[in-house]
Order: sequence, then structure tokens, then C-alpha cells
Amino acid sequence: MIAIKQDLDAKIRAQAKNRCGYCLVPQKLVFYKLEIEHLFPKAKGGATEEDNLWLACRQCNLSKGIKTNGFDALTFERVRLFNPRKQIWAEHFKFSEDKTEIIGRTNCGRATVSALQLNRDLQKTAREFWKLTGIFPPID
Repeated sequence: MIAIKQDLDAKIRAQAKNRCGYCLVPQKLVFYKLEIEHLFPKAKGGATEEDNLWLACRQCNLSKGIKTNGFDALTFERVRLFNPRKQIWAEHFKFSEDKTEIIGRTNCGRATVSALQLNRDLQKTAREFWKLTGIFPPID
């Protein structure tokens, strides 16, 4: 884990609305601290600077790892993964009607859903319970 200065950590958490940039789970609903992740992985030369950092839950961060691209099974294209700092979530994803699955709307969204495995059974089960809180999924 990379040490991030406290003021930068707080700034990124505020920018991310204290929720994962990929699955949108708010900090309030998980028992561990959401992680600051490198959008372009440090292992590939990504800098530990504000414009390359965002907030992610542990599952999304571990699943993303050093990936920067994914495969869209619909168009058979290799595309860049979603960048929560530069792209708008609702343009690339939506929730299923029951709010338990994340559906990719674009090639980038579909590739990200697949690469980060955003619809694992445990995640869908968690979303079922998170819905009951009234704060998930976020409305914005």
C-alpha cells in the first residue's frame, strides 16, 4: 500500500464522494476503509499524483490490479477501462432493474464490468442488502 499524504487522501475521498468509482459502494456501507487506487497502475509507471488517483473498494481495486484495458464481448474490441476521474459513470453503466447488477452501456462499460468482475454473486447479494439502507445505489 502506498502512503498518500493526509491532505491528498482527504481531497480524493471528497472528489469521489466517499464511494468506489466503479461499483459506487459508499464508505458507510463497508467495514474497511476504501482504498486510494492508481488509475494508471504504479507498476506500469503511473504516478502517485492527484490526477492519477481515485477511490475504490477493495474488491474493485484487487480485480483491476494492473489492468488498463479490457475486452468487450459484444463488439470484440479491446478497449480502455473506465476512468472514474475523467468519465461519467451513468454514461457507461446502469443498474439492473432490481439494482443488484451493474450493466455496461458502452464498450468501455462492458469491458470494465467484465475485467473487474463487478457482478460476482457476493457483490450482488451485498447490493441486495445495501438497497435496504436507502443510500444505495446513489442518486446522482
